[in-house]
Amino acid sequence: MNLSSPSRRLATGTRDVVRLTYTVEEAAIILGISRSAAYECARRHELPTIRLGRRLVVPVAAIQTLVQSAISPTEAGAENRAR
Repeated sequence: MNLSSPSRRLATGTRDVVRLTYTVEEAAIILGISRSAAYECARRHELPTIRLGRRLVVPVAAIQTLVQSAISPTEAGAENRAR
């Protein structure tokens, strides 16, 4: 995921601001899981979240790290089997 992607920018008057967090619902869509599954993962600390008052948000960097860590062992295993 590119931090400067247009889909993650917010129009604030004359400037664009890059979003650093998603709602749990947005994170669920990105990860391809249901809203309730995302909240359950957050409750079990499998999906890193930040509580801001009553609001629960998911850092963009946490989603990137989560996906990258899930992909890396698979790629490493595939490389070792190919040898």
